Amino acid sequence: MTTTASAPSETRTYQQFIDGQWADAASGATFERTSPYDGHVVATYPNGGMEDAQRAIEAARRVFDEGKWSNSPARERSKILRDAADLIMANRDELSRSISEEVGKPLNIAKGEVAMTAEVLQYFAGKALDLKGEAITQEVADAVGLIVHEPVGVVGIITPWNFPLLLISWKIGPAIAAGCTMVAKPSHYTPGCALILARLLSEAGLPDGVFNVVTSETDNGALVGQHLASSEQVDKIAFTGSTTSGKAVMRAAANNVKKLSLELGGKSPNIVFADAAVDAAVAGAFFGIYLNSGQVCQAGSRLLVSNSIKDEFVEKLMNMGKGLKLGNPLEPTTTMGPLINENQLKKVEGYITAGKQEATLLMGGNRPNGELSNGLFVEPTIFDGVSNDATIAREEIFGPVLSVLSFDDLDDVIRTANDTMYGLAAAVWTKDINVAFKVARGLRAGTVWVNAYHGTGLAQMPYGGYKQSGIGRELGGSGLEEYMETKSIQIKLR
Repeated sequence: MTTTASAPSETRTYQQFIDGQWADAASGATFERTSPYDGHVVATYPNGGMEDAQRAIEAARRVFDEGKWSNSPARERSKILRDAADLIMANRDELSRSISEEVGKPLNIAKGEVAMTAEVLQYFAGKALDLKGEAITQEVADAVGLIVHEPVGVVGIITPWNFPLLLISWKIGPAIAAGCTMVAKPSHYTPGCALILARLLSEAGLPDGVFNVVTSETDNGALVGQHLASSEQVDKIAFTGSTTSGKAVMRAAANNVKKLSLELGGKSPNIVFADAAVDAAVAGAFFGIYLNSGQVCQAGSRLLVSNSIKDEFVEKLMNMGKGLKLGNPLEPTTTMGPLINENQLKKVEGYITAGKQEATLLMGGNRPNGELSNGLFVEPTIFDGVSNDATIAREEIFGPVLSVLSFDDLDDVIRTANDTMYGLAAAVWTKDINVAFKVARGLRAGTVWVNAYHGTGLAQMPYGGYKQSGIGRELGGSGLEEYMETKSIQIKLR
């Protein structure tokens, strides 16, 4: 493991985007976003509050109720999404730099996030053209039934900081395809790419008031999120974040029985059988836990390896981990960046301390010295001999910390994998298709990869969790349905 460091970039200043206009916060307040790499100020944002949120909600409500957008031809909505995807790729450098500086994500990975975002919008551009109703022949000759699908209305979008552009695209893609209007509250750690996206959507022809962005910090942010979730003028909330925050959103939305889609936390099992292609599985396990410094809801943080190959497997994984280069996320040679903030760093360090009491620390567990000592870095960490009852095996750490467990029996490993409150994702590595299928069907998880981790990036595949990992699905046809209402029209003919 090596480290790199370099000089900071210039500070940027942003405004909110409400009803097609760029605006400061009504209070005039601002906040700064600092780099998790070295603490320099990356950007300044309006610290929007309730008045700003209400203006955005009213704009979205008015535009939806006027009907011009919600009843617009599907081909127009499709074209906007296609053009927006093209603009995203044309502005890839600006977007990826914003993501890299604010998240601390290596620039090459940020560029990949931008490309995947464009692919999501292209996919939903196609799905917009697939929307169609159905005519039903009634039991009697003088009646007919119609099934039609209509946009759900105003959507409140609340997104996290770990994949700030990709995860908002999972929501705006189907919302635009369906004909909804939106108010977005991005994480106060990463608002930049949402505001750049607002500009690009406007350039692509999205009408004023369809997509609104309110930026706010800490206490104001909580109030804005609460207001979106509880407002009678908002028809649906699309939320990605922790399970704890998701429960708070559910409570706020309960009074008006608002529609919800929630993508929440995970403690995903990555299962490796003895017949697996070891080198490929090692690379998959490495990618599964250390992508984005482990700050991934579907991270493969529980590695369950067959006892017969565990020692060989872990040794290869450690050797691969030693090749990670921590450093400035803007440097092309950096392969692992810092954690997002001081609180997250302390949380991860707390779990490492707990892990030392519960298991055997094989690698990492420290903060780097030297040039990176002031950054929010944690070394890639591996614990062996972990019990599934251990804290580090049961709670979502959201950092570069891997728990290694072992198994001998197929049915037993399925039980262990399912012994969690989460059910977001899982993976199984084997050359035996029968074993792969049995395990995949037995796992209580919304996504199961076979001989891969973090999947193939298919926007066509629905994504979401079992148990306390969420409600509803994003992406695919199921993701579009979350933004639609189904109406039955029954006609008695004369």
